[in-house]
Amino acid sequence: MKTRPIAIFFVSVVSLAACDGLREALTAHVDVAARAEDRELSVNRLSDLLGNSTLQIPVNRETAVIVGDLWVNYQLLGVASARGDSLTDPKLVDEAALGITSNARLRRYMESVAKTFKTDSASETTYNQATGGLFVARHILFSFPGGASQTQKDSVRKKGESIRTQLTPKNFADMAKKYSGDPGSAQRGGSLGAFRREEMVKPFSDAVAALRPGQISPLVETQYGYHIIQRPTYAEAKTEYDSAFGQSGTQRAESVYVAKLDNDMKITVKSNGAATAKAAARELSAHRSDNDEIASYTGGTLTVGRFVRWVESYPPQMRLAQQMAQAPDSLVRQFVKSIARNEVMLKKADSAGITMTPEEKQQLYTEFRQLVMTLWQQLGIDAKSLSDSAKSAPEREKLAASRVEAYLDRVMSGQAQPISIPLPVQTVLTSKYKSKVYPAGVDRSVERAKKLRATADSTRSVNQPKSQVPLPMPPTDTTARRDTAGRGKRP
Repeated sequence: MKTRPIAIFFVSVVSLAACDGLREALTAHVDVAARAEDRELSVNRLSDLLGNSTLQIPVNRETAVIVGDLWVNYQLLGVASARGDSLTDPKLVDEAALGITSNARLRRYMESVAKTFKTDSASETTYNQATGGLFVARHILFSFPGGASQTQKDSVRKKGESIRTQLTPKNFADMAKKYSGDPGSAQRGGSLGAFRREEMVKPFSDAVAALRPGQISPLVETQYGYHIIQRPTYAEAKTEYDSAFGQSGTQRAESVYVAKLDNDMKITVKSNGAATAKAAARELSAHRSDNDEIASYTGGTLTVGRFVRWVESYPPQMRLAQQMAQAPDSLVRQFVKSIARNEVMLKKADSAGITMTPEEKQQLYTEFRQLVMTLWQQLGIDAKSLSDSAKSAPEREKLAASRVEAYLDRVMSGQAQPISIPLPVQTVLTSKYKSKVYPAGVDRSVERAKKLRATADSTRSVNQPKSQVPLPMPPTDTTARRDTAGRGKRP
């Protein structure tokens, strides 16, 4: 939400504003959880949505904020539709889509930089010498369960040794398809593709490194079972190896470029950078205009607001803000530094004339408009359906608001799916229309919702019919089998 500065004309106006501010602070909007233009989400309404939901969702502050944000975004979309506002103001869309366009420009800049990298070419020599720790291998896995006894392991090993005597470089792929217990590679003739040594568990990677091209290993034991490994010849592995080698070379060159850039531009994260980043991540929208400095570099600074915009540009499914809250400060500092580096490279992109073309901007506006219209239709508040039932703008707004409330009821009862509003649309909505979520109201909603949920759970328990069938006694043997197999690394 953006804070709008109040113009001060007369002392009396200032006094009145101060009184209103004090009244707002003291009352803390305990009866209102959120507002969207002239619509209110009352504490009772939000707590009813949470506490009476048949979805059995967690009743806590995080869930309440999610539902409150949905309500605000849906209601503002309704207001926009009722007023015939397609939300396609170019300046607002440009600002809202800044993260998207910045990432696109950054990719183009790095593509142009990558063309200047000088890297070695893949060859039979680099393959044979495993230059850069890059390998290609096939394997046949004879797996045993986690916690297997030595007798079980011996039985598996005996089978593996029997198969090993039958293997040749020519029949290895067919035998892998027939015998390997690794479903991910068996159908590819046991092929693991190209990989770096550190990507595999140590016993496996050590065994691969000990093989010459064309050789087949004896049985190798890892926590997954017994492996028979083949390192194919360069001629057999050329396609996969050459591609991976080129990518690996580019990555090494990028690492050198990044290290030099950090040093030349003196990119530095502030001493409190990790704490500041975590605080901003807890409430991103409240920090979009935050001009506090979180990192610096030669000729500029990274503000908290710019940092937030970059965080918001990542796909929602990454849950980056939540990850930051749990990550160690050292990792968060590295992330902040990478964002500062992005800012530096964007300035270099500007200098190189890398911008969004007029055609790309027009496509952005068109797609944004189509997105808004799709959201309207999904919520049942598209402009046509509203105008067919209501003539004046106030009547259309009232109708849109009621349809939004009905849709939320269906969502919370499991009859409809929640519609996620993309961040750029949220940004435009909150830039054009008034909205606010009140923490005190949200907290009261959670308290009341917990009571509602407890009452509902108690009622269900009382009304549940008693079983007419005697229940079996619990087993006396509490020994449980546990899978102790590691899952941290390939293969």
